[in-house]
Amino acid sequence: MGEVVALGEVMLRLDPGEGRIRTARGFRVWEGGGEYNVVRGLRRCFGLETAVVTALADNEIGRLVEDLILQGGVNTSLIRWEPADGIGRQVRNGLNFVERGFGLRGALGVSDRAHTAVSQLRPGQIDWDSVFAAGARWLHTGGVFAALSDSTAEVAHEAMTAARRCGATVSYDPNYRPSLWEGRGGAARARETDLRLARHADVVIGALGLAGPGADGPRITAAEAPDAFAEIAALLPGTRILATTLRTVRSAGVNDWSSAAWSAETGYLTGPDLRGVQVLDRVGSGDGFAAGLIYGLITGAGLRTALAYGTAHGALAMTTPGDTSMASRTDVEALLADASAAVRR
Repeated sequence: MGEVVALGEVMLRLDPGEGRIRTARGFRVWEGGGEYNVVRGLRRCFGLETAVVTALADNEIGRLVEDLILQGGVNTSLIRWEPADGIGRQVRNGLNFVERGFGLRGALGVSDRAHTAVSQLRPGQIDWDSVFAAGARWLHTGGVFAALSDSTAEVAHEAMTAARRCGATVSYDPNYRPSLWEGRGGAARARETDLRLARHADVVIGALGLAGPGADGPRITAAEAPDAFAEIAALLPGTRILATTLRTVRSAGVNDWSSAAWSAETGYLTGPDLRGVQVLDRVGSGDGFAAGLIYGLITGAGLRTALAYGTAHGALAMTTPGDTSMASRTDVEALLADASAAVRR
């Protein structure tokens, strides 16, 4: 089934390439979703067996999403298929339109995901004990899934508590999306939900989103990160590891990229400092970071090495189109060894 399992939505991503959504005459199709992208990266880049727990409406769009997941090597046996009702009155599959941005024009995501099959998941519909009895030893989920509906937050809680009960490691990424909380309590309710769920996580990725007033507040700088981690550690005494990416946006096409982490054993650590990273498509880079970090931790490499894997993989994810990584572990290790971008023959 997979040693790492993700719980989250998988949408059909529609990409106008170098153009804009509002003037597009054609779109390239990918699959993507915050939690899914992590296990897809772990499978394709790092070679771990992975699976995704999600739900799809059983129509041609849902089957296209399934086909894309299969191409990524992620196990699909845990997908719940919901009967389609013809035109999506009650249940449908999510769409995500994404502009990459260029220069002064930032990336833009426009999601169309209300009433999706996965947003209607309820506690008790997934046999989590069977999932972990079948060999899953790591569960990853996050704030995007938890924000889809009131019931998905409860499903996340059910999954995380079951994983801990069964001895699996749990990671959680708050991953705040303002559009998902609009009209539902906004940033304050998102923070309340994230803190409640993160208390059941061993590893919190994107942890700075929980500091101060939360992700909707002022951006926390690298210099402020150590104090922010201390604040979060006090809020989440059961969490072993806190990690985050650190990004400075020079333009849509050029970012400075690094990372930081904390554990009680190591204290505060920083990852490789990559300046002036040329960005083709930044969407999914944080998920690439999460995949590399989890790979390092699950293989026992230690937090400093795991942080390096995450930083390099996230940077490489920005160099290719689509939500998901096209990097190999060889690419990641070459970047960590200070290899140049010269052709390898």
